[in-house]
Amino acid sequence: MEIFTTTLGQMAVLFSLIIIGFVLAKCRIVPENSAGVLSRLENWVFIPALVAMTFINDFTLEKLEELWKPFVISFAVLAVAIPLALLVSRLLSPKDAYMRNIYTYGLCFSNFGFMGYAVVGAVFPEYELEYIIFTLPLWMGIYLWGAPSLLMSEAGEKQTLGKRLKAICNPMFIAMVVGIIIGLSGLTLPGWVTSTLNSAKGCMSPLAMILTGITVAHTDLKKVFTDYKIYLISAARLLLFPAIGLVACYFLPLPQSTLTCILCSVAMPLGLNTIVIPAGYGKDTTAAASMAIVSHILSCITIPVVLMIFERSIV
Repeated sequence: MEIFTTTLGQMAVLFSLIIIGFVLAKCRIVPENSAGVLSRLENWVFIPALVAMTFINDFTLEKLEELWKPFVISFAVLAVAIPLALLVSRLLSPKDAYMRNIYTYGLCFSNFGFMGYAVVGAVFPEYELEYIIFTLPLWMGIYLWGAPSLLMSEAGEKQTLGKRLKAICNPMFIAMVVGIIIGLSGLTLPGWVTSTLNSAKGCMSPLAMILTGITVAHTDLKKVFTDYKIYLISAARLLLFPAIGLVACYFLPLPQSTLTCILCSVAMPLGLNTIVIPAGYGKDTTAAASMAIVSHILSCITIPVVLMIFERSIV
């Protein structure tokens, strides 16, 4: 029951903010270019602050020395998830390169942050620190490959070395590198800098949800909820990947805590970066917003079911 209530609680927060964004746009309280402005704030200020503080606080020698195994295993999870995501995306969108990139990103990188941290913190509080360390390679995967290669670059266009470097050297990647250096070196930032970054990172998730609502307000809702591919990609994210995770957890000789981290990361719905980052580059985010909403609604059922199966069969 705790899993259900925790998941529903997170959904209530998420959809309340999405509805706020939807109403603001429908009532024309915010201007037409709000989505572009908000997405640029996310890409240049709020996401970099979140990424920097994540690595400053958690990418330390002490924590890595203590929890190096889940850190390494997370890379192995990515090594399995990426080719599987590429395969599923190719099957669902053989011709549309942009949508194929969106599908690939959504399958590789779930909402392991906003949703994942909340679920683990409420249901498995004893594994909270290990889960945070486990997700560090996922953040690296996002800003080394996922964001620059799938969400920022022009789909289908041949990428020169210069274009690849330009895409990689974005504010989010720079924030990650700075965070890694500070975290590993043990440098102490002035209090006002830490407070500023913490305040900025706290804006990331709420603003992303409001942005989702604004995006949906400008779309044909009937078309959004009748696109069968949205349900297929949501099913792959919420059922196929957790099913593979459950099988792996059953056979892998890993500690209970690490198995929990693996399953919680793969059981979460599609992330919001597929809306936030492309919107900042003037790309169409209609399908991404639809995917986010549908997968988060369905996750109210799938997350509790997957975690209960895990507890009964593995624990």
